[in-house]
Amino acid sequence: MKYWKYIVLIMCIIYSCKKEKKIPNQILEIPVNVDVIRFDRKLAATTEVSLPVLKADYPYFFPAQYPDSIWTAKLTDTLQLEILSEVDKVFTDFEKEREEIRLFYKHWLHYFPNTAPMPKVVTMISEVDYQNRIILADTLVLVALDSYLGESHKFYEGMDRYIAAQLDPVYLLSDLADAFIAAKVPPPKERTFLSQMTYYGKKLYLKDLLLPWRDDPEKIKYTREELDWARANEDPIWRYFIERELLYSTDKGLVPRFLNDAPFSKFRLELDSESPGRIGQYMGWQIVRAFMENNDVEVHQMLTLSGRDIFMRSKFKPKK
Repeated sequence: MKYWKYIVLIMCIIYSCKKEKKIPNQILEIPVNVDVIRFDRKLAATTEVSLPVLKADYPYFFPAQYPDSIWTAKLTDTLQLEILSEVDKVFTDFEKEREEIRLFYKHWLHYFPNTAPMPKVVTMISEVDYQNRIILADTLVLVALDSYLGESHKFYEGMDRYIAAQLDPVYLLSDLADAFIAAKVPPPKERTFLSQMTYYGKKLYLKDLLLPWRDDPEKIKYTREELDWARANEDPIWRYFIERELLYSTDKGLVPRFLNDAPFSKFRLELDSESPGRIGQYMGWQIVRAFMENNDVEVHQMLTLSGRDIFMRSKFKPKK
């Protein structure tokens, strides 16, 4: 019965793709096993008596410098118990996520076939340390489920809304992909705004390849309305960058204005509050997409090219 449940899940994922996003058989046929360990549930079921067994099985969660009294106290800590309970409500079944991770792993091995065995997935809680919600560590990928309970969850009250908006289960796979992609995209050697934009553009383009069944808002972590705004305003955004000679600027202030997480991008115009943050990442994505569409270049080669080279050969034209 479990076998058929998994088949149904993966087929639902595949056939939910639009026709133009169909996944080639050569990718689907790549053999991949995804081991998922629900450490959060094991922790919830642990008692003072069984704690030594949990520590022996998962030593990386229990630094040796801390005495057992610390871990014993945590077993009855009201905050930890509440977090574990809330996580279990949202992630009663991790099978959909597991099958999507397996599909991502297949794509990863297609584009990066010399990768070591794909890491085990270990779900955990981190007391809502949202800045470290996915940690890739050689043979393990740690997923802090308490950072994916949904934007309006009570744990996220008091957070800036643009941060809380990203703490949704729909972005878990995108964040996991980010952790893998980070090791494949070298940081830009040039300090120009253009180089920074195309650096993020490379990362987002890899998501096009690795998560083809996911929609663009999920890849860049925009709402549909934010993505629509970015698309509708590509031309004025681009003219703004060109007219102010920002592309080859090395002004560090452009990073927080247009590349970092923020409630909106900072053009210093009346329309600022209408815009999504990280608009420079979005524009870099479109430049890299144009480059790959207009050049016969392998993705591995593209990743090594400079932002200037990609832009000059991209024939990029913003949507009007």
